Amino acid sequence: MMRTRLERALSPLLGFLLFLQAGIVVTGGAVRLTGSGLGCPTWPECVHGSYTPVPHQAQGTFHSWIEFGNRLLTFLLIAASIAVIVAVFKLKRDDIKKLAIWQLLGIIAQIPLGGITVLTKLNPIPVAGHFLLSIALIAAGTSLFARRKSSPLQELSKRNPAVRLHTILATLVVIVGTVVTGSGPNAGDVSAPRFNIKIDTVAWIHAGLVISLLLLTAYIFFQPSTNQTLKRAIGIFVAAALGQGFIGFLQYYQGLPELLVLIHLLGVTLVWISTWRIHLVAKNG
Repeated sequence: MMRTRLERALSPLLGFLLFLQAGIVVTGGAVRLTGSGLGCPTWPECVHGSYTPVPHQAQGTFHSWIEFGNRLLTFLLIAASIAVIVAVFKLKRDDIKKLAIWQLLGIIAQIPLGGITVLTKLNPIPVAGHFLLSIALIAAGTSLFARRKSSPLQELSKRNPAVRLHTILATLVVIVGTVVTGSGPNAGDVSAPRFNIKIDTVAWIHAGLVISLLLLTAYIFFQPSTNQTLKRAIGIFVAAALGQGFIGFLQYYQGLPELLVLIHLLGVTLVWISTWRIHLVAKNG
């Protein structure tokens, strides 16, 4: 009876963990876009002498609670990942034990990395690292969710050079996107340093990579060896990527308004999850 309950609980647990992994990217973006990146100006405390915001601190109560709320979400992620590990071990799911453990370790690694971003006054390099670790955790979370059934998805993408290149190119798109963000105006604080790169230049490099990714996606779709399962995964990716591209161009020509940038961050998580799904279901004929 207990095993049956755990088996039923595993899917929602894994789905909730993946939801939180994507959610912390969006809430982290909200911290930056509201200028709350230094709402808690020190670490691990929020302000000297207190782990929580205090009234009338220099950063302002609103900014402090926005930043502090994002920190608290990490503890919810830890709790969710521990619940997943307990379920996986009790169910003796040896095929996903390592992935479950790495989720917890990666979340814990985010804590000191987040501290470095604060202590370096939001230097764009650790800020980008903080985001990219979340991207890696989202990929692992997507793999966990895809393998939630007793018969895990067969991964053959390593034997498909085009799909492997697709994953690499998508990763480059995300990395260059962090450089665009690190060169733009939404720094999280007016005093935060930026990359000494002209944003127009890096934004067009980013757009060029996105176009290349879409062309490669079309090539994979029309390969004779591409089966219907993979085509469905590609269709979801294309829908997410086109929507994301539209928002990206719109926010660029509108001068990077905060709401569009936040929607773009949500889009990143959806595009990346759909990218990783292509990696998971790709098969050679």
